Amino acid sequence: MKHAGKARRAALRMVSWTFGVLALVLLGALCAWLLGSLVLMLSTAFVCIWAAFALFTLFFFRDPTPRVPQGHGLILAPAHGRVDVVDRTTERWFLGGECHRISIFLSVFDVHVQYAPVAGRVAIRKHTPGVYLSALRTESSSYNENVLLGLDVNDPPGERVAVRLIAGVVARRIVPFVEAGEELDQGDRIGLIQFGSRVELYLPLRARVEVKVGDRVRGGETIVARWE
Repeated sequence: MKHAGKARRAALRMVSWTFGVLALVLLGALCAWLLGSLVLMLSTAFVCIWAAFALFTLFFFRDPTPRVPQGHGLILAPAHGRVDVVDRTTERWFLGGECHRISIFLSVFDVHVQYAPVAGRVAIRKHTPGVYLSALRTESSSYNENVLLGLDVNDPPGERVAVRLIAGVVARRIVPFVEAGEELDQGDRIGLIQFGSRVELYLPLRARVEVKVGDRVRGGETIVARWE
């Protein structure tokens, strides 16, 4: 007889594809159950990892208020860390010639807020793009991304100092807090570098440097030089 069995075959096709859909739904449910069970098993570890990250982040971004020493002619450290370079160099953008350089390395355990070493006016804020060498390498100051802040000093008037905030291999974001033209008191916050970095202070040759390589300094508190 013509067309015998077609209805049955149509039924089998419908049963087959609905079974396929059901199998996919059940497989998805099984995968979701297995994934959910795994997440529940690891939930304690996830919470502990997040808590450690949260505590470290809060610790890293701590923002202590410096105890600024009183006195005339003082030049303070612009950052917390270890002095690893004290020499003479040429700073052409702001000081325009030979000057003292004090370079401070900031580990991930140091405070990463920077402070005004003197009272004065922000004359320039210059961003220079660059690479991201390790801040442990002193030559990183020549090649890494950095922000130069030039300050016209209030006391003694007519003097200039500059602070360079330098990014590192991990610290790839510099956040200046100040703009050109802004007036600053000594110890005011001027910027933030996230995660391990370097800060350099440039001083005129008439300044008398009072720190040496290996000294630990505190931003806005440690006297690193005096005006002669």
